[in-house]
Amino acid sequence: MKSASSRRGPKTPDGLDQVYGVHALQSLLDRGEAPRELWVQQGAGSRLKELIAQAQTHGARVKEQPRDLLDQLTQGAAHQGVVAFCPPLTPEGEESLWLKLRAWPSSTPPLLLILDGVTDVHNFGACLRSADAAGAHGVIVAKDKAAPLNATVRKVACGAAEVVPVYQVTNLARTLAKLKDAGVWITGTAGEAEASVFDIDMTGPTALVMGAEGKGMRRLTREACDNLAKLPMAGEVSSLNVSVATGICLFEAVRQRQLAS
Repeated sequence: MKSASSRRGPKTPDGLDQVYGVHALQSLLDRGEAPRELWVQQGAGSRLKELIAQAQTHGARVKEQPRDLLDQLTQGAAHQGVVAFCPPLTPEGEESLWLKLRAWPSSTPPLLLILDGVTDVHNFGACLRSADAAGAHGVIVAKDKAAPLNATVRKVACGAAEVVPVYQVTNLARTLAKLKDAGVWITGTAGEAEASVFDIDMTGPTALVMGAEGKGMRRLTREACDNLAKLPMAGEVSSLNVSVATGICLFEAVRQRQLAS
């Protein structure tokens, strides 16, 4: 007969977050961040030998575990035979954002991504990955109605969650007003906008606002934007997944900035 603890399934060590998958673990180690503990699938040690050795060099405790236990722990996600346990990620506070903006070098205009009500952790992780790839300088989210920086976000982001600054703010509309006072131009994305995102100048200090899945931006967020823009849709679908749209818009800003330089 199974014990009560086994019926509940495996438990993450207290105070730590899961980071699973080979690429996510390698990204941690490449940055010199050590997991406290590493669970490796029984029988998979040979193909993960180098990763295990790196983790042990950083002081990680390594334990072999059966695959079904890792499957339960990650709720069936593609863990690739390895789950690391690390201190949780925490967003930076609003004051950190203003300090960085005040000290910003004039030669490189900031490019910020603002997520208004994006609650799906897979979309959040994909947005962070796109932000990192595009060289965005930070992602701003509200404290309420926002996806957490959890293990799934870290897995989907493939290392970007650890390197892209995430600023958590109490009042998003008030933050947008302060960004405008600081000289940042706010462009919100909306399907009913008249202008195309390809016609918006994003070569200067820019904050790009992406709305929630299905609902778009909230009213106060929309009203705080300097302008609204859309992605022109040529097919039958009326909109794109928020993470896909984020990538397109960010790389349009990259394209414009490269041409301007």
